[in-house]
Amino acid sequence: MKLLDLQAIDSKVAQLRHRRSSLPQLRELTTLGAERSVVVDRVRDARIVVDDLTTEQAKADADVEQVKARRTRDRERMDAGLVTNPKDLQRMTHELESLERRVSSLEEVELDIMERLEEAQAVLTRAEEELSALDQRVADLEAERDDAWREIDAEIEQTSGTRAAAANGIADDLLALYERLRESKGGLAAAEIRARECGGCRLGLDHAELARVKAAAPDEVVRCEECSRIMVRTSESGL
Repeated sequence: MKLLDLQAIDSKVAQLRHRRSSLPQLRELTTLGAERSVVVDRVRDARIVVDDLTTEQAKADADVEQVKARRTRDRERMDAGLVTNPKDLQRMTHELESLERRVSSLEEVELDIMERLEEAQAVLTRAEEELSALDQRVADLEAERDDAWREIDAEIEQTSGTRAAAANGIADDLLALYERLRESKGGLAAAEIRARECGGCRLGLDHAELARVKAAAPDEVVRCEECSRIMVRTSESGL
């Protein structure tokens, strides 16, 4: 029976560790991690577009201001009467007309860039907001995960603390066999015979095996012919 107590402790610890590694928060964090990578790429691409258009707008603004400054300078010269030669006046008048058209053309380009920049900034803002929401969800899930881990770890520590007492008194060779089987049998090394059935593989014992088990001495280690696990006889075994 002590072997069953030890197995119960080890099985509980294994279940707790499995629960620790399969929390729903972990699955969602994995999913969110993949989603976040996509959104991070979108934010990066949107920011590149915004930066490029910002640079383009700065250049367009500078071009407009440069032409406007030249137009203003020519007008001031004409208004101040600094140009008196008729040919020079005619040439400057034509130049002012050309500058006016140039200003209009550059302002159209400037307006188009501003509109595209506004749209790009809106795309970037939406992507950044989505990334922020994802990051908040990740932080919440990580906090939930950490709380669950602390609770499970405390239970593992408490349960593991009883193992030495449960193993005390079990013969060394039997304990060594138990540990080898636990390693090779997915953690279940010893199981109760219940209603003439092996608790490890859940297969019924045939007549020959029942006879062998019945004939075994009380302190003899009995193993299942099907799964090789240690079978423990109890009052529920139906022998």
